[in-house]
Amino acid sequence: MKVRRLFYLVTLFLTVPMLSGCWLLAAAGVGAYGGYKANEEGYTLQNPIKKEKTENREGKD
Repeated sequence: MKVRRLFYLVTLFLTVPMLSGCWLLAAAGVGAYGGYKANEEGYTLQNPIKKEKTENREGKD
């Protein structure tokens, strides 16, 4: 049981630094691009995510 807990702690301490720097910026960029493309297709980023009606979208373009 101690070995398993130690394994989880080591894994946590090794993965956190990998998520910093360029990896974090790349993940943020992918998320932003996905939101932009979804907005182009008419989807809103509200809760719940839904597609806007075409008559509402015509005035935005």
